[in-house]
Amino acid sequence: MNLRQSVTLCIALSLCALLMVPGNFPGLSGDARLTLAVFALATCAWIGTPIDDTYIALGAGLALTATGVISSDTLFGTLGDETVWLLICAFVLAAAVARTGLAGRAAAFLVSGARSVRQLTHLTTAALVVTAFAVPATSGRAALALPVFLALAKVLADRKRLVVMLALLFPTVILLSAVATLIGAGAHLITVSVLWEATGERIGFTQWLLLGLPLAVASSHLAAETVLLTTTRRADRRGPVHITAEQIQEHSEQPVTGPLSAAEARCALLLATVVALWCSEPLHQVPPAVVALIGAVVASSPALGTVRLKDALKTVPWALLLFMAATMAMGVALADSGAAKWLVSGLPVAVPPWLFLTAVIVLSTAAHLLLQSRSARSSVLVPLVVAAAVGAGVNPVAAALASTAAAGFCHTLPASAKPVTLFADLPGTPTYTPRDLLRLSAVLAPATAALVLLFTLTVWPLLGVPVLNP
Repeated sequence: MNLRQSVTLCIALSLCALLMVPGNFPGLSGDARLTLAVFALATCAWIGTPIDDTYIALGAGLALTATGVISSDTLFGTLGDETVWLLICAFVLAAAVARTGLAGRAAAFLVSGARSVRQLTHLTTAALVVTAFAVPATSGRAALALPVFLALAKVLADRKRLVVMLALLFPTVILLSAVATLIGAGAHLITVSVLWEATGERIGFTQWLLLGLPLAVASSHLAAETVLLTTTRRADRRGPVHITAEQIQEHSEQPVTGPLSAAEARCALLLATVVALWCSEPLHQVPPAVVALIGAVVASSPALGTVRLKDALKTVPWALLLFMAATMAMGVALADSGAAKWLVSGLPVAVPPWLFLTAVIVLSTAAHLLLQSRSARSSVLVPLVVAAAVGAGVNPVAAALASTAAAGFCHTLPASAKPVTLFADLPGTPTYTPRDLLRLSAVLAPATAALVLLFTLTVWPLLGVPVLNP
């Protein structure tokens, strides 16, 4: 056991001992004490140990169930939540898209129109933002985009700085644009679940899209410009760029030119239909999970599908789903036991709403330095943010969304997020260094935090999410 693990274990055990001693912390019920003890142990384990995040979350959920804080129905019922089904079906659809090669064809179409470095940067950004509708979770999008980047890197092999810039651009935009859709990250589903349990308000796919897409577009293009300016020189940006689809095809295993095949056309039509139905939910009232299930059944059908169901289900990150279910149960325990309310009761909440939200956004932006898992950050922060927002008179929906959006920044270290790790180690291809990440983070972290605060205070109120608690 190394020093960090030893210190983390000592802190966790000390906190648990303090919580379990009768007489300490008056006003804290037995269930709340147990919940906080389990919560502290899980958080410290996530921060300071190499144990799998899902294993820790399942252990915490089991402990809360065994001690009677939550029922077994609560623990197992989270797996049947419609947001979990939405994510499962979205991965099946993503497998169908990946099998056909539509993503590479679309990317080649966009970047082949670039005539300058800045155009290439922003067209690539636009293409990556669109993938948030086709592929759930940032790690899945990174895996889908990697072959496209490698093809571009080979075409631009004689311009090393541009290749490094693109290597940094891909994970940066993938992470920041995830906020565009409800299925963009597992953390979003945890946030929705916590809000439902704590406030009785459920954010649907359409409402999240309305709030998240403008922020995703703005933050992604802001990040693209920041990456361009921090990793290239003026001489690099002056040179013309001319990339053709034929050049990309030379370094791509799947076809990116020529007419669409029958399978590609069917898959494109199906994906467009599913996204259109998701966006028009208020008109037809069909839940997004049901729409996704219909799309998954069609995508894997023998006659019309492009992927076999058993092959598609292999791409579903079951560990992530179990993690989400267990942390949803932890959120229920924090809310129902009164632990979250007690935990934030001593905080100075008599502050202006803008200052409260600023503190939430700064804390959420910096949280990736301790908690590398985006879902774990939301599991820890959102229940506390919601409880504190109620006490401060701030709309808990606005506070939770701001925290979740700010937590999308995780670029400081190569190990801060899976997409950053994936693009940091590419044998035979120039890529970024830890120093490049630190230089980018020094500019991008405050910029994205300020942008989230701007949206929370000015844009989201116009879209139906006021700052003050209604």
